[in-house]
Amino acid sequence: MAKHILILASINGFLVVAIGAFGAHGLESLLDSAALATYKTGVDYHVFHTLALFGCGLLAVNHPDSVQLKLAARLFLLGIIFFAGSLYLLSVTGISWLGAITPIGGVGFLGGWTCLGWFATTQELSSANK
Repeated sequence: MAKHILILASINGFLVVAIGAFGAHGLESLLDSAALATYKTGVDYHVFHTLALFGCGLLAVNHPDSVQLKLAARLFLLGIIFFAGSLYLLSVTGISWLGAITPIGGVGFLGGWTCLGWFATTQELSSANK
């Protein structure tokens, strides 16, 4: 499980750098300031939750059977796709109904953080603290 989560985090890390650079350099002259701000919000949340996904992968190295970590990783990925993805598409296409999809991703993020907290409260994370 850890390997798969870390691979997904690596893919998302690559994507967010490419998407962010494209937004900063390729879209700057094509989009108005509101659309660029929307795009940047997508990039910001994509970065934060790629790091959260990476953290789940690192924790899964020592806790490979954790249902909470697996669920957190899936929810973070769902959040990236629906939250950041909808903002990317909304900003470049102007299709306003895409904004209705964004909260699905937000719920995914909230669920991921909840599962990560659930993991933290139910696992012995270090024997050095005993």
